[in-house]
Amino acid sequence: MARITIIDGHPDPDPARFIHALADAYAAGAEEGIHEVRRIDVATLDFPILRSAKEWRETTPAKAIHDAQIDIRWADHLVILFPLWLGDVPALFKAFLEQTMRPGFAIDETVPDRKAKLLCGRSARVVVTMGMPAPFYRYYYRAHSLKSLARNLLGFTGIAPVRHSIIGSVEASDGDRQHWLGLVRELGRDAR
Repeated sequence: MARITIIDGHPDPDPARFIHALADAYAAGAEEGIHEVRRIDVATLDFPILRSAKEWRETTPAKAIHDAQIDIRWADHLVILFPLWLGDVPALFKAFLEQTMRPGFAIDETVPDRKAKLLCGRSARVVVTMGMPAPFYRYYYRAHSLKSLARNLLGFTGIAPVRHSIIGSVEASDGDRQHWLGLVRELGRDAR
């Protein structure tokens, strides 16, 4: 049995958003697999954006961020879902990540590099949706934002391995959406 924290990074709380359905599918599969699940819905959180490195290092995070850190620290496995916006993560989700992955929680700036990673022992699955076909993003754009997230944030904090699922052409048929929901549910059942 795994402890899983699902981080739904869509900034729009409208339940009609496909990312929310994918997060629900993963959670349902995980519960079928007898895994423990917690969920963070970024669109519902109230927190300020950071405006300086000093704020990042020295201010106390908002309660919503502190609670999210508790759920992330609790987890063995993180599931991170977001829609690709302008080639990257949405701004609100980026602000959430900046607030959450602070010194003292995700990294220790007082020790040498290898020991600085405070989130070791956790794996992650990143699910990205987009309007363009997935192969175009993967091969033409080389999945740059996904690689950046995996390397510059998750890897930097010790989260490994990081696996990913790229779901393109999300405005396609309902049959395609049902197919992806089924696959994500299976990922949840197996906690991968």
